[in-house]
Amino acid sequence: MKRRSFLTLLTATTANALASTSTLAKLARRRFQTDVSRLAPPEGQAAAGTVRFVAIGDMGTGDDNQFAIASRLATYYNDHPYDSILTLGDNIYPDGDPSNFQTKFERPYDALLKRGVKFHAVLGNHDVRRGREAQVNYKPFNMNGRAFYSFTKGDGLVDFFAIDSNDFDQAQERWLEGALAASEARWKLAYFHHPIYSSARRHGSDTKLRAKLEPLFARYGVAAGFSGHDHTYERTRAQQGVEYFVSGVGGQLRRGDLDRRSPFLLAGNDEVNSFLFVEITRDQLSFRAVDATGRILDSGTLAPREAVRAKAATGERIR
Repeated sequence: MKRRSFLTLLTATTANALASTSTLAKLARRRFQTDVSRLAPPEGQAAAGTVRFVAIGDMGTGDDNQFAIASRLATYYNDHPYDSILTLGDNIYPDGDPSNFQTKFERPYDALLKRGVKFHAVLGNHDVRRGREAQVNYKPFNMNGRAFYSFTKGDGLVDFFAIDSNDFDQAQERWLEGALAASEARWKLAYFHHPIYSSARRHGSDTKLRAKLEPLFARYGVAAGFSGHDHTYERTRAQQGVEYFVSGVGGQLRRGDLDRRSPFLLAGNDEVNSFLFVEITRDQLSFRAVDATGRILDSGTLAPREAVRAKAATGERIR
């Protein structure tokens, strides 16, 4: 074979090999993406004895990002009906002004409100600037005039504890401890605006609030805590038996804000807006962080924490 013909054949063969390698690489990337999203959301109506809800925070921007997540929430509802949404604060930007209720809440979530989905709000730092009283008395937020409260779902399966982290004073601390101690639910979940564990650089962990909340959560068997404030999605490694989620990307987003070196960061995303979908049965809590396109960013399950009533019965307050 002449040298020129040989080189031509070699070049063609190499090009074909490279093309094949490129194709395989693309297939591998697709397979990886499929693996990340391998847990399909539960379909259809929830089975008896099941509680489903969504958690979103920092959503009240009125911009395209909020509407994109709101649209995906409505689509998600069509296939995986849920009846409750926990709002994790900063419900109405920039200052909680009630004149923005229509444009930054009622319009984005119109489809869900018409279907009877109930929102259960807590207040964020932006909300209390001008909107504390208006928001706690705003009927669609279901706060019933209170900045902190509790409610039950699933015939006693789940107790939710809504906390005002803007002003966690002694009165609220006494209420929370009493409510947690009295709860007989298999699952106890707490939600509040300021995260006590966060790997975000902008705000990060509120350690003063952590000193007050964490002992109560650990003592009374809280399974998970949900927060916003940092405009990221994050799931932490369990701390004293409690799993913490930050879902502050219902409208806001701070790209590149997560510190990937954080010792308690288990999973996170600071590139896209998202919401957290949760399904609870007697034996399992499953969760999925979902972006505006329906892509699953993170998923997993938690086992229930057994209530530590014997310890609580001693009457000794942990600090």
